[in-house]
Amino acid sequence: MQHDDIAARIEAFDHANGGGVGSYKDKGAYHLYLLDTEAPIARLKPTGNGDEVWLGYWSHRRKWEDVDDMGGVVLPLDDALEFIANESIFWTWT
Repeated sequence: MQHDDIAARIEAFDHANGGGVGSYKDKGAYHLYLLDTEAPIARLKPTGNGDEVWLGYWSHRRKWEDVDDMGGVVLPLDDALEFIANESIFWTWT
């Protein structure tokens, strides 16, 4: 999957769900943040396997961390965006 495709799909998901989230690419990962406050929401790092991405959340330690204790969550991009939208751990510091 092309990286431009990932950015376009993130933007389309945000637009379809009311907007308010921005994204940028840094060090091979896509960072999602709240537009109003610039608070970090999630980090999506492509795994190189189809459209799967590894998910990270912004923790109280002020760094990206795995969603679980077993090495993180890897999901197809659309499922990952839906997961982020519905899981409170991503929205704690926003």
